[in-house]
Amino acid sequence: MRKIFVDTNVLVDLIADRKPFSKFAIEIFEKAESKKIKLFTSSHSIATTHYLLKKYIDEKQLREIFYSLLEYVQIIAINEDVVKKGLKSKHKDFEDALQIICAYTIEKLDCIVTRNIKDFKSAEIPVLTPDELVKRI
Repeated sequence: MRKIFVDTNVLVDLIADRKPFSKFAIEIFEKAESKKIKLFTSSHSIATTHYLLKKYIDEKQLREIFYSLLEYVQIIAINEDVVKKGLKSKHKDFEDALQIICAYTIEKLDCIVTRNIKDFKSAEIPVLTPDELVKRI
């Protein structure tokens, strides 16, 4: 089974139904629901997505959405080790460094999926846009 690390923007696209991007996010999560792929994301992505969307979605509803997503996505914790590695990394953007370092912790990860390809150029893991991933699975 393919292992995919999902960046924050894909979660936001899915939950906020941001057109036209949500189409691919929905397809990715449908593949996870049918057990064709295994999804991962960071604890930071969950917190950031919540922060961004709580202005637009009722708090109770938003928490229920996140809780249901936990059936399809495994959370990788941002711990002290990840932060230290992020601070010392050569990645230009600290937040993206944390994402990349979290992704490195997943054994046999196939790729990171994000709409922000340019900030993940230095990742040693393949990086795909959501539409590219959907075409490959």
